[in-house]
Amino acid sequence: MNATALLTAGAAGLLLAAGGTHVLGRLALRWGITDRPNGYKAHGRPVPYLGGIAIMLGTTVPPVALLGLADRRTSVIIVAAVVIGLLGLIDDLSPLTPLTRLAVESVVACGVVLSGVQATVTGGWLDGPITALWIVVVANSFNLLDNMDGNLGAITTASAACLAGTAFVYGQPVVGLLLCTLAFAGLGFLLHNWAPAKVFMGDAGSLFIGFVLASSAALLVTGRSTETVIAGLLLPVFVAIVDTGIVVVSRKRAGRPIMRGGTDHLSHRLRKLGLSTRLTALVLAAAAAAAGMVDLAMTLGWISPLLATISGIGAACVLIGLPQRVRVYPSKHPKKAPALIRERRQ
Repeated sequence: MNATALLTAGAAGLLLAAGGTHVLGRLALRWGITDRPNGYKAHGRPVPYLGGIAIMLGTTVPPVALLGLADRRTSVIIVAAVVIGLLGLIDDLSPLTPLTRLAVESVVACGVVLSGVQATVTGGWLDGPITALWIVVVANSFNLLDNMDGNLGAITTASAACLAGTAFVYGQPVVGLLLCTLAFAGLGFLLHNWAPAKVFMGDAGSLFIGFVLASSAALLVTGRSTETVIAGLLLPVFVAIVDTGIVVVSRKRAGRPIMRGGTDHLSHRLRKLGLSTRLTALVLAAAAAAAGMVDLAMTLGWISPLLATISGIGAACVLIGLPQRVRVYPSKHPKKAPALIRERRQ
């Protein structure tokens, strides 16, 4: 695949996402499909959804128009991701129960596995269930990561661009093209979501993005060594996994329900330390790019898979532990309790 085709597809993805976000955002306002301020949400006015549909269009239309559905495994990933995106759209319009969402996500993830996408963690039959579970976990981790203006759009652009490079090095041009258009679609959406956001992507966008990245990463490490598989699964989605780890640990320590929303994500802790909303998005995107570059360096043979695996796991453990020192919940001793921060989504 030549550079001209890539640039054409990328430009089409960017324009579809940017233009689609503008049009769908206006329609969402007219139809009342908005995220209204309440509870821990700090935006002062209703913000329209449907940006995720524009991301889906910008990601899937160019590669399908250019190459069709010739590559079976990538085609299954595209179809499955669109199904997950539509599930997210339904959840945006009328919230589903967590059990319903997880059931549908699991079935769709199993469909991807049955197409031949299996991360070879054990080399046995367990690889299928492990891969499906990982795809579901990552998709929902990206859903949690969409908690502040500009965050997920910036992270998506950085992560997808790095993983696209990995795909081309591995000789997987079709999935590389899909990831390239995802990166450009994320950038097109970001034009409307940069703080202060005019449009949100909603569950439709965050679940779609997480599903595409997780499934693509699993495809790229299918049949490779265990060290390569672990690093190749973790590094492309590093920020999302770290953020989910932070939330799970902090909520268990505070005795709060894990599934309840709150202002205890990595982005909120960075804001608590004094970073602006825009700078927070840039820092998280830089972290995603750094992890993605380590994955690409491993693919190119510049560092060993074992070193990449140890580095990724070690960095994740440190980054999950350190932010716990930034208080976001009241202390059990009221006289010493710091003020509970409010989520700032601007």
